[in-house]
Amino acid sequence: MPRIRVIEKSEATGRLKEIYDELIVKRGKLAEVHTIQSLRPESIVKHIDLYLEIMFSKSELSRSEREMMAVVVSKTNGCVYCQKHHTEALNNYWKDEGKTENFRISYHNIQLNEKELTLCRFAEQLTKNPESAEKNDITEDLKNVGLSDSAILDATLVIAYFNFVNRIVLALGVELEKDLGTGYKY
Repeated sequence: MPRIRVIEKSEATGRLKEIYDELIVKRGKLAEVHTIQSLRPESIVKHIDLYLEIMFSKSELSRSEREMMAVVVSKTNGCVYCQKHHTEALNNYWKDEGKTENFRISYHNIQLNEKELTLCRFAEQLTKNPESAEKNDITEDLKNVGLSDSAILDATLVIAYFNFVNRIVLALGVELEKDLGTGYKY
């Protein structure tokens, strides 16, 4: 149950109603991670813009690689909401529920290529020990598997974004939607 007041779609008026309606058109449905921000409607707009830029813009990183990092960060932080959402999104690309669920449990449970494994390790390390980047070049392994500086920036943005969202979800008590997995546009 949310720990702050949330204005539901049925109660929304004015700009908030417009934002909710636009989200449904763009994303297929309204997520609780957005309604939790209903007291600051423009923050929802900025949030979705940031999400779309980081997760859907042109990148050397595939959509599935970005979703993998989202799951690893969320698993590391214990954010069930984001784990479930982004496991569903990852499965949209992998189309293998068993593999995807095993990945969610632990990315060590499945066969990954060297690039994917390195991205997952980077996501876990930067989430668990962000201060380690001050002491060591934690991007070295990414460079060694052929990632460009642009791809490393993209990976870092994905990881930072999900650490940000995980904290919103965990602090404010965002709960999973009852119809998770249906209706979202990937």
